[in-house]
Amino acid sequence: MAAVPAEEHATAKRLLVSDRLLAAALIAPAIIYIVALMGVPLVLSIYYSFSDVTTGGTAATFVGLANFRALVGDPTFLRALSNTFLISGATLVITMVLGTIQAELLIRPFRGKWIVRFLILLPWTAPVSLSVIGWLWMFDSIYSPIDWFLRRVGLLGHPGALLGAATNLYWLGSAGLAMASIILVNVWRILPLGTVIILAGLNSIPPELEEQARIDRAGYFRRLFQVTLPMTMPIFGIAVLFTFVFTFTDMVTIYILTRGGPANSTHVLTTLAFFTGVQGGSLGQGAAIALFLFPVLAAVSAVILILIRRREA
Repeated sequence: MAAVPAEEHATAKRLLVSDRLLAAALIAPAIIYIVALMGVPLVLSIYYSFSDVTTGGTAATFVGLANFRALVGDPTFLRALSNTFLISGATLVITMVLGTIQAELLIRPFRGKWIVRFLILLPWTAPVSLSVIGWLWMFDSIYSPIDWFLRRVGLLGHPGALLGAATNLYWLGSAGLAMASIILVNVWRILPLGTVIILAGLNSIPPELEEQARIDRAGYFRRLFQVTLPMTMPIFGIAVLFTFVFTFTDMVTIYILTRGGPANSTHVLTTLAFFTGVQGGSLGQGAAIALFLFPVLAAVSAVILILIRRREA
């Protein structure tokens, strides 16, 4: 009689081992793909950052921290570093505020909601390069429809106008307007993603809590800050994480709109690394610039994920 449980235990152990092998075999291709796609370039960039390798040859001489020391004293790099945080921070704040407002409106019942949702999601579904090229035309120094509208409403193009007497604002020709244009395009692109994530969080709130808050005569802002936002904070954190990562690592918007100009005033780390390492030929210094992205992204991601986990607990 004692042999039967022993046989059952052995059979269960074999099945467990076989399931583990099957799981490992199924997940192995994904792990190999991630390592090949991210691990190999990361190791290669670390190797390049400590060398003087260029695009003109394959020889790489070890130079230690020379590339990093050169960057610390480079005003263009310091400007790009500050621009990266400025653009990412401004885009994040504006996207979260507008995303919360849009999600609050979309969760309410009204006619034509599906059309509104489609129009809100349209910027996210459009190819990035094509949509940014469209904005490049809208920011044209001569034929900008934005400037035309501002002239029509009397805000531009005549003495005493609020935005000046010039006929055009030259959005991409001055440092301040170019930065504002980049932030505007980033918000336009990422806002649909933030709205959808926050909307999913709002839909996950039990309706009983909202009804109880109304019975207790809680106003809109009291319900928002004491019920809605605390309940959606984990999902809100995911929206913050995705928005920050996408903006912090974005290169397409600035590359198409300004290419870092005017006078290197709109460069961020990604564009500066590309122009220095690829177009400028200095792969070692370009890799050193790109490596500054890794610790910031890792730290911010770790902090947000820890806060989300504590909030869920």
